[in-house]
Amino acid sequence: MPVKWTEGNVFELLENGEEFFPAVFQAIGAARSSVIIETFIIFDDQVGQELAQALVDAARRGVQVDVTVDGYGTADLPAAYVNRLVQAGVRLHVFDLKPRHFGLRTNLFRRLHRKIVLLDGELAFVGGINFAVDHLIKSGPLAKQDYAVKISGPLVAEIEQDTLQLLAAAQQRRSLWNRLRWRRHPPPAHPGGAVAAWVIRDNNEHTNDIEQHYRQVIRAAQRRITLANAYFFPGYSLLRELRHAARRGVNVRLILQGEPDMRWARFAATMLYDYLLSGGVEIYEYCERPFHGKVATVDGQWATVGSSNLDPLSLALNLEGNVMIRDADFAACLEKRLDHLLETQCQPMKRGSRPRRRMQRVFVGVFVFHFLRRFPAWAGWFPARKPQLTTLDGSLEDLHEGKS
Repeated sequence: MPVKWTEGNVFELLENGEEFFPAVFQAIGAARSSVIIETFIIFDDQVGQELAQALVDAARRGVQVDVTVDGYGTADLPAAYVNRLVQAGVRLHVFDLKPRHFGLRTNLFRRLHRKIVLLDGELAFVGGINFAVDHLIKSGPLAKQDYAVKISGPLVAEIEQDTLQLLAAAQQRRSLWNRLRWRRHPPPAHPGGAVAAWVIRDNNEHTNDIEQHYRQVIRAAQRRITLANAYFFPGYSLLRELRHAARRGVNVRLILQGEPDMRWARFAATMLYDYLLSGGVEIYEYCERPFHGKVATVDGQWATVGSSNLDPLSLALNLEGNVMIRDADFAACLEKRLDHLLETQCQPMKRGSRPRRRMQRVFVGVFVFHFLRRFPAWAGWFPARKPQLTTLDGSLEDLHEGKS
């Protein structure tokens, strides 16, 4: 699908929970008419409690608050947490709420993976940071390294419309849509602001928009590509674009997980190392702690921040959202942060630097590589999940048993 670019936007890069959470909570505290949140995870921890208090305070002063969480990622909120929000007037929605079988979550695929916060149709936050204490670096060695962006300007209206379509279409709540649809006075363009686009992946009209945009900018790159992604296992088309860019003289740098929160993610990514390294692509593993970012820069002019990994789940199944930004100042800011990681907390990968694999691991690796390589295409054979939201009435049974 064609990408719609808007001018006059202002962006502020936020790194980790230390920068993200205070900015979001302050913005919720200043909201006058509406707060809309989409997120994969909310935990009942220090961060989740601060979020709940901010939302309760907003709802009690008359702000319309809608929070949508994923039924798989946020499956364990206690009844007290849900009741606290609902009784204050917060509308809490769960995407694809399914019952457990033998105590196990069964709704793994086609998740709501976006992370969006919208305030009064004038301010937005987008990125990869969930509402959980493990996004605070001070929480310990398993804290996640991640990024988000604060947005003002006309792009906010594009993001707001997308979130409202999910709410309205999923629940057929036309009153909600009519009250919160396009503002008569959309956010003004800032003189000299950045050009940007809101690019999504869904299971309807935008099945591969994010991947296509990545491939386009990689194909057009002339000097440098810096791509930092938590879960990296894209299809051959994107891999070929990276190799072709390196072979025509572009400095292609990948920052991937060296200390992942899920071991299978690194195992899958290493299946690609020889192919990429042999084509001149530089690979660095971030070894300080788990890496959770989904960001990139190209030629000091283009950048992206969002929720989409470059793996089969994000590229073929989940609902995702990334901001694509054409702005030299923002790209330079993000690249400076990534350069710091490369120089101080990453280990470069070399061809043949890892021990020779045992034969059985080679066979497993080949199977994993070819299975995941074809997984996005296979996923397309199955019926796409239509957005289904359940609005909770406050009982724990709603969240765990799928009642509405």
